[in-house]
Amino acid sequence: MTLPVHPPKPHWTALVFQLLPFADAASVDLPLPRLLRLALFQVSVGMAMVLLNGTLNRVMVVELGTPTWLVALLIAVPLFAAPFRALIGHKSDTHRSVLGWRRVPYIWFGTLMQFGGLAIMPFALLLLGIPERFEIGLAAATAAFLLTGTGFHVTQTAGLALATDLAPEDKRPRAVALLYVMLLVGMMFSAFVIGGVLSDYSATKLVQVIQGCALLTVILNVIALWKQEARNPAVTAPERETATFKEIWQAFITDGRNARLLTAIGIGAAGFAMQDALLEPYGGEILGLSVGATTGLTGAWALGSLFGFMLSGRALARGWDPLRLAGAGLVVGINAFLLVLFAGPFGAPLMLYAGALTIGVGLGLFSVGTLMEAMSLAKHQTAGLALGAWGAVQATCAGLGIAIGGLMRDGIAALLQSGDQTASIAMRATGYGSVYILEIALLLIGLAAIGPLVSHQRRLPDDAEDPLAQPFGLVEFPT
Repeated sequence: MTLPVHPPKPHWTALVFQLLPFADAASVDLPLPRLLRLALFQVSVGMAMVLLNGTLNRVMVVELGTPTWLVALLIAVPLFAAPFRALIGHKSDTHRSVLGWRRVPYIWFGTLMQFGGLAIMPFALLLLGIPERFEIGLAAATAAFLLTGTGFHVTQTAGLALATDLAPEDKRPRAVALLYVMLLVGMMFSAFVIGGVLSDYSATKLVQVIQGCALLTVILNVIALWKQEARNPAVTAPERETATFKEIWQAFITDGRNARLLTAIGIGAAGFAMQDALLEPYGGEILGLSVGATTGLTGAWALGSLFGFMLSGRALARGWDPLRLAGAGLVVGINAFLLVLFAGPFGAPLMLYAGALTIGVGLGLFSVGTLMEAMSLAKHQTAGLALGAWGAVQATCAGLGIAIGGLMRDGIAALLQSGDQTASIAMRATGYGSVYILEIALLLIGLAAIGPLVSHQRRLPDDAEDPLAQPFGLVEFPT
């Protein structure tokens, strides 16, 4: 008698490979559990980004009564460290140490800066709500935001570089792509958890949440870093010769090919970012949403970004031109801001959530498309430097966009005297609406700037391999 043969039950790791994007980045040298453990530093970065760009700006504007322009400037402070990501990456590449570690010192000190900023942040914010202590609170809040932002920029840059060191060359793009996916997962998870805890807001809960995030940052990053980088004193020998950052940067900027692309990236980044400090206050002031509900807007944005990232992978695998993909992201963004703009007059929170989700989709498409084009520019240059320039332009213009958006909203509100409690909802929404209209205009200008580049024929030497023909992944994604 022959017994029936049943197929073996799939192991849980097989399910992970099916559901987790870019899980095939795992290899013998870098198995999936180790890669996911390394990705924990991205979870801590995503948690900090949710706090700075989402929860805290709503709390400061609505609960603490801080002027929107000041909140926007505080949120923009960390982005001033972003243009130095290329320099940070270069320094970790050429780090000199007898200990033999290149990435570990930068990840560790970035973690300490992130922890210090979050530890003092809640008390600094509470001082902003006391008129007699406003100046002290402003100075402390600026230091807290700067420390936190600089910390996660340093940690993320060195962490992504460590991932490229550990992954085999053929798996490297997809390994770092998986780290970016984990960043978005961390943002979504943090947004919903923090929103749930702060649904019944109190100053005590705010202190507990932020300091809990500070402690969790150290725990996650230590677990992520533990026994990941092997010591190699030869690589970090103090006496070895290395090219200077100035030499490498000079070789990159003499190309001249990328001026229009970087211009389009800057305009698009500013257009997408001007609402960063306004979306949650808009939901709270105009639509009357709670702290927890408005924090969910950041989660919706992160979910949309993840969806846009996955759409980008499918489109590029089917042969889409990366600049057409970026243009599609701008078109999606224009429609997203129309949804946000009309959510107030219609009094429709679901429309606002749909707008936040669609903004994330558009930004994901635009970011990946322009990044892939930057990768093609880097074929005959230092790739990390080219991608660093992409991140520097994007982050700098995003920071300026956030600051301008807050200043513009408050300026128009003051001009119309819509800060008065007796002012109508429509009058109070005018400042927000003006910013959203400007963002739509900037995205249209970005389309005009990127259009001529789409028809540009990419020229490669006969023996060169087009980087866009490779399996989709990110060599480095400076967020």
